[in-house]
Amino acid sequence: MSGEEDALPPLAMLLSAHAGSRAARHRAIWGFDGRLAKVARTTSERTIGQMRLAWWNDVIEDADARKGRGEPVVDAMRATGAMAAPGLVAMIDGWEVLVVEPEIDADGLRDYAVGRGGGLFRALAEIGAEVDDAPEWLVAAGQVWALWDLVGHVDDPALSEAALKMARDLLPQVEGARWPRAWKPQRIAFTLARQDVLAGQGAPAGMPRGLALRLLRIALVGR
Repeated sequence: MSGEEDALPPLAMLLSAHAGSRAARHRAIWGFDGRLAKVARTTSERTIGQMRLAWWNDVIEDADARKGRGEPVVDAMRATGAMAAPGLVAMIDGWEVLVVEPEIDADGLRDYAVGRGGGLFRALAEIGAEVDDAPEWLVAAGQVWALWDLVGHVDDPALSEAALKMARDLLPQVEGARWPRAWKPQRIAFTLARQDVLAGQGAPAGMPRGLALRLLRIALVGR
């Protein structure tokens, strides 16, 4: 991936740097999440948004690897094997909630979190294609992260409070989890989110110095 349009957010870049030999694969998956986020951010007509998301679904299901050829994120996903990652379709379903729902209720918020966050953490973890193959705590950790990130990008106080409450309620499901070494980027992402959720706040904009220092501390000492 190259060019300003394809640049990953600083947090995604730093997390991917902790993926070792899987770093390129992680960057490709984060790039995919970024493309879905752009659909949600730039689409005002629900039907058009669904069509744009359906295009990505078709790319994932294209056994001949022809559809989307030349699109930087598509090419990166195919080159790194990320196109076969579990959770990608779930991520599309999660982002679709933000595209089609004018007002997000508790069920919609949960669907978003399970799809985007749970799907993302499953995709990064390279686990089985069925959701039951993922530890429940990993899916819960992904939900916490996605809700934290959502709060940092919305201006609706009621939605933010609902997302924070849902994230706090999910935290006990992750307590005591033993994170495999290969899942270090997800552990860091979850721990960042957990700290802020407990403090009643969402993701900050960009990569402020404080967040970067917290990420480094978590990477080094685990908390």
